[in-house]
Amino acid sequence: MRLTKNRLRATAHTAVAVAMGAAALTALPATTASAAADGLSVQYRTSATGASADQAEPWFKVKNTGGTSVQLSSVKVRYYFKADSAGASYRFACSWAVKGCANVTGTFGTLANPTATADRYLEIGFTSGAGSLAPGADTGDLQLRFYQSTWAPLNQSDDYSFGGSQTAYGDWSKVTAQLTGNTLWGTAPAGNEPTDPPTDPPADGASLFDDFNYSSHSDPNISAHGWSVRSNSGGPGVPGATWAPENVTFAGTGGNSIMNLETSTAGTGASTEQTEILTQARKFKNGTYAARVRFSDAPRSGPDGDHLVQTFFTINDLTAPMADDYAEYDFEYLPNGGWGEPSNILYTTSWETYQPDPWVAVNQHTEARQSFAGWHDLVLTIDNSTIKYYIDGQLFGTHDSAYLPERPMSINFNQWLIDLAGQTSTTARAYDQQVDYVLHVKDQVLTPAQVAAKVTAYRGAGTTFEDTVPSS
Repeated sequence: MRLTKNRLRATAHTAVAVAMGAAALTALPATTASAAADGLSVQYRTSATGASADQAEPWFKVKNTGGTSVQLSSVKVRYYFKADSAGASYRFACSWAVKGCANVTGTFGTLANPTATADRYLEIGFTSGAGSLAPGADTGDLQLRFYQSTWAPLNQSDDYSFGGSQTAYGDWSKVTAQLTGNTLWGTAPAGNEPTDPPTDPPADGASLFDDFNYSSHSDPNISAHGWSVRSNSGGPGVPGATWAPENVTFAGTGGNSIMNLETSTAGTGASTEQTEILTQARKFKNGTYAARVRFSDAPRSGPDGDHLVQTFFTINDLTAPMADDYAEYDFEYLPNGGWGEPSNILYTTSWETYQPDPWVAVNQHTEARQSFAGWHDLVLTIDNSTIKYYIDGQLFGTHDSAYLPERPMSINFNQWLIDLAGQTSTTARAYDQQVDYVLHVKDQVLTPAQVAAKVTAYRGAGTTFEDTVPSS
């Protein structure tokens, strides 16, 4: 993020926060029962019965009808509806839940095969904090609702999953329930059987892949491949700091070329050198973004404690304060805290816009307060309804359609210092952030497993660089 002021980590208007946090990274225990032994059912009722309503209010109870315990974090329920207009966007909210609203997630998707009664769906999921269901147990009430982001009235009468007369809980087959990708309940609109993971995307999607196989920051192939190693002055970071291209270096490790971004300081602005590499073109919008990044908790040399930011992000320019065509999507790791945080924290943040002075921020974020030292596979996906962040194959944060990009962006990596308050020593110290590869696939949402397979295919073919993404 290219700002010089402290950023408020909250939306400037009412929005539904996605409560994921560190628990989202916990590996799930393997399912021991076969799919045939598993069973789910879904009961539904509505508390908004009118054909037109300010908001839809689908309430559910999910029951384990199988013979073994079920982890709710492996369960997905879909409610299908017809959008009120092609450009309509929606917001999800949880009014009350026995399992706790903080443990219930809601995201919107677009059907591949629209019908007369459904072209969108609301997918309900659960965090690991929701726990498990024993055989015969149910979740209790999930009192949910969704509404247009403009608060325009909804027409429910043509919604596939809506039942206006369903004022008491009863089995409802017009919603689907999946367990670890297997559909165990309900019937989707024709031609739209839910799949998890998604089916493989076409192999010929326009892509950028770079293995960062360069000799130095001055290698002419860096520019030829569309990258710029930053040397111009300005934020973000410590006033008076410079952006030092010579501190972006490359070395072979384990058969791969690794890019290293070094940031150093001796406790003054004049002694601070920061690093950044970014694409020259802003031509990246919807699709999948991925990188393998090594974050560091401690300096390579010298005393620890600086308020450091290590990043992988996409961004375009702010054309005017609060301009609604601004976009930015961040992975930001603060190993020593900063922005009011006392210790290590990782943020994923989706930006709608901001105003630098006086400071106003409109964004949605997810954070985890724990160490992320070491190598991590970072994946960001953007489609026409949802922004999702994954870390090491696990869903970390899901952000709303209100934060979708309106214009193309660049792809960036940088490492910089928020301030010099974390470590006041004048002893020199240097920090490293490393990057293995970067991948973007235009207009296709890939799972983390598909990202890994695509990178493996590039490397198996000996391809260290490819860019087929059109310039506009």
